Amino acid sequence: MDPAFDHIAADGLPLIEDGAARARVLTGSLWGATAATPQHSSTIYADIELGAGGSLPVEAEADERAVMLVGGEAELDGARVEMFTLYVLKPGHQARVSSAGGGRLMLLGGEAFATRRYVFWNFVSSSRDRINQAKEEWKALRFPLIPGDDHEYIPLPEIPLTVSYP
Repeated sequence: MDPAFDHIAADGLPLIEDGAARARVLTGSLWGATAATPQHSSTIYADIELGAGGSLPVEAEADERAVMLVGGEAELDGARVEMFTLYVLKPGHQARVSSAGGGRLMLLGGEAFATRRYVFWNFVSSSRDRINQAKEEWKALRFPLIPGDDHEYIPLPEIPLTVSYP
């Protein structure tokens, strides 16, 4: 499909509140609420704010789920999580995020792809050939520049710091 942008007003993004915890459902369905964001596959994305002593369950329905701490401090199933580290949850496991002093997390995931995916740095594809083509196009500066950020070029890493799948 062609790239697209959809503006969703704040009232189309449900806010779930439970004591010292609140979560804005940005995409998909969570905790009995569904965002108005258009989807072309089952996806979940939520912005979670935990006040001191706050906690929320992480539902197990999605095939793939992950959480990332983006502010403050938090625990996942009682274990401390590191800032800006992606924690991928085991399928079927109902986890719990909590915070003694307050924290902000992102919850993301959704339906698993039916086909194998390949990852190299910022490139994801179902074809190794397309990954290699993207690498060559990036090195040759054939990707369009980002509007408003057209002064910095980030060279393709020889070995990316991302997880690379075979």
